[in-house]
Amino acid sequence: MKHLHPEEQYLDMLQLILDTGSERVDRTGVGTKAIFGHTMRFDLSEGFPVFTTKRVFWKTAFKEMLWMLSGGSNIRELVQQNVHIWSDWPYKKFIDAQPEGSADKSLSMAEFEQRVLDSDTFAEKWGDLGPVYGKQWRHWRTEDGKEIDQISQVVDLLKNNPSSRRILFDGWNVGELDQMALPPCHKHYQFFVDPNTQKLSGAMVQRSADGFLGQPFNVANLAFLTTLLAEQTGYGVGEIVWFGMDVHIYMNHIQQVNEQLQRQPKTFPKLVIKRKPNSLFDYTIDDFELDGYDPHPAIAAPVAV
Repeated sequence: MKHLHPEEQYLDMLQLILDTGSERVDRTGVGTKAIFGHTMRFDLSEGFPVFTTKRVFWKTAFKEMLWMLSGGSNIRELVQQNVHIWSDWPYKKFIDAQPEGSADKSLSMAEFEQRVLDSDTFAEKWGDLGPVYGKQWRHWRTEDGKEIDQISQVVDLLKNNPSSRRILFDGWNVGELDQMALPPCHKHYQFFVDPNTQKLSGAMVQRSADGFLGQPFNVANLAFLTTLLAEQTGYGVGEIVWFGMDVHIYMNHIQQVNEQLQRQPKTFPKLVIKRKPNSLFDYTIDDFELDGYDPHPAIAAPVAV
């Protein structure tokens, strides 16, 4: 089925979950409506897929991706950039660890983040998320103690063996899942160079997709990463393909989803890269602009932790 606007794929998915999703009790206790197995494709030559039916805070999304590409696994680097999307997990862990009646038991999120910023020792102990995305992508530990930089391997293959079927990286390190604040939701990435067009396409498999809050970030970041890899390795941009497994809407997001479904998509913006550094790992958020991004207003919703 051809959509008039590529974002309609996303709105149709939300509607499908509302109409046919099974109600399930989940890890967070909030409950979800969920479907299993869903695909969306976006042609990057037709605009950059930052959804427009509600404002997506794309700088926050891009900062998160750049943090992952750096190998980061501590919230300190994010909080320093005014990004708070990972703070809920270590904050909850800290509060749960405090004895009843202690002053720290009632520490606010803002106070917790300030301590992470102010104290190296506190940040190391309480700001660390364990071996999450960036650690696995850049420093996958082998049995003999060595580390594998999966992202650098992807760059090397794109430059030197673009027909390889092994241009991929994973975050799902089974031996370290129990050490992570949250096991990877977007767990597998793979890339494909079309020899006829010399365009790079990227795909991502997401085991668990928060359809309302998280997924717009995930799609934008897949497009962002694919675009950066293309620029660094000399290709044009092709498609991104998103594969969702457990795709769900939290029960306390249903009202917000219904509000979003009343809105009409607007034209996708264009990603402008103002500076091309020598390495994939040397970009900063100031290198990017979204030209023509004019979304509908943001719709607030609680995060399930």
